Amino acid sequence: MSMDKSFKKATEKWRLLVAADIVVFSFIKNELNVLLIKRKFAPGAGQWAIPGGFVRETESLEEAALRELHEETGLSQHSYLEQLYTFGEVKRDPRARVISTAYLALVEISEKIKLKASDDATEARWFPVNNLPILSFGKAHEEILHYAWQRLKWKFEYTNVAFSLLPKEFTLSEMQSLYEAVYGRKIDKRNFRKKILSLDLVREVDDLRREFGRPAQLFKVISRDIKIYSKIF
Repeated sequence: MSMDKSFKKATEKWRLLVAADIVVFSFIKNELNVLLIKRKFAPGAGQWAIPGGFVRETESLEEAALRELHEETGLSQHSYLEQLYTFGEVKRDPRARVISTAYLALVEISEKIKLKASDDATEARWFPVNNLPILSFGKAHEEILHYAWQRLKWKFEYTNVAFSLLPKEFTLSEMQSLYEAVYGRKIDKRNFRKKILSLDLVREVDDLRREFGRPAQLFKVISRDIKIYSKIF
């Protein structure tokens, strides 16, 4: 059978759709948060899910993920983005055979960030990763989210991606709180500061901030370009 005939037979027999989902993390009130949307339509109407949708013929996977993110949450900016993984379980979507490519995005929270649900979503909200609602699509979205969190932990171990979640100026205590939120465990304060300062990741700025009633030195990133290190933690 020729390749053209094989392709035609396959497309007539199977309906295969491609989706792009995007897991967005941010650091809010000393907690790692993930952005979820409440679905407007079935399947899973009224349930929470990761932003995402089907890829159009004229767009790339990344373009689809960012478009869906903007349409469903109003969010149009990020400080870091990478392709995460492709998920292809046979029955992950009850509507059809769906292959989903997931993305990981990081967003620094500021007053400029305004969520606005629309399109397929009735609501968009940040949730602490340790206090998530039941997610739509069975375990499919739960698997994506937990894989994204694990990938983030790995990135924190050997890159400076943590700075994508921090403001322009920050204290070392704030930075340590971010690492603790991502890892889900406490870190020794003395060892943390010694390690960070030894890597020349940050430098002092000529300003202080009151922290726990005492003045604390402010720092800024030497470079926000993503770099790989042998080991940070």
